[in-house]
Amino acid sequence: MSDHIDIAVNLIGSALESNLDTVVAEAEAAGVSPLIVIGSSLVESRQAIEACQGYPGKLYSTAGVHPHHASSWNESSYDENRALCANTYVVAVGECGLDYNRDFSPRDKQREAFAAQLKLAVELQLPVLMHERDAHADFLAILKEYRPHLVDAVLHCFTGNRESLEAYLEQDIYLGITGWVCDERRGQELAEIVPLIPDDRIMIETDSPYLLPRSMRPKPKSSKNLPKYLPYIAEYIAGLRRQAPDQFAARTLANSRRFFRLDALP
Repeated sequence: MSDHIDIAVNLIGSALESNLDTVVAEAEAAGVSPLIVIGSSLVESRQAIEACQGYPGKLYSTAGVHPHHASSWNESSYDENRALCANTYVVAVGECGLDYNRDFSPRDKQREAFAAQLKLAVELQLPVLMHERDAHADFLAILKEYRPHLVDAVLHCFTGNRESLEAYLEQDIYLGITGWVCDERRGQELAEIVPLIPDDRIMIETDSPYLLPRSMRPKPKSSKNLPKYLPYIAEYIAGLRRQAPDQFAARTLANSRRFFRLDALP
């Protein structure tokens, strides 16, 4: 059994896609397996499923539409997403949510696509993997509407403040923490509040190839973040939480296996 599960890897449509064999093998050698591949659009979700088929037991995927692509959500998207979620390798609906930082899609379309995917997660009783940036109030309002009926939910790549942390924990959701916390410039506030996340509500991720931990020494030659770096992130977070690294690893591993129901999968 591995030491870690990387709950958010952007393998498709990124710099990692052309090097899948090496990325998966190096992660496994570092004790990071399986990897959860993010589906950011319906097309990408289909490609993620195809990638998983080549690495049984080592890759699983989400299926959904990221807020950046919410303008593509139309009348047929719900049924298309439902069909994708029927695949054995799909372990969560998403990545879905709101992103008012970039506004790549109109905000009303973002809200529509987010609510629809939460509805789908309720219908299928699948966990949901969510994204929120600079949209806390609207995100929370929509989440609250569906949370009583959702089987489970994680806000991945959480980078919020103490107020938003407490609001999300009140909704009894998981929080995914990345190497952002290793950034002495942008991640300082997150580093201060990470110890407040309950043991049974924290998961870890690289969000690779993005968010290479700035504090890594020696610094990797490439600026590309990789799943094999997750043990470093885990140890760093364990230090912030004043927990033994092996105990923290065991806890986040158990949380991730439970959330994605991996023990019931092939």
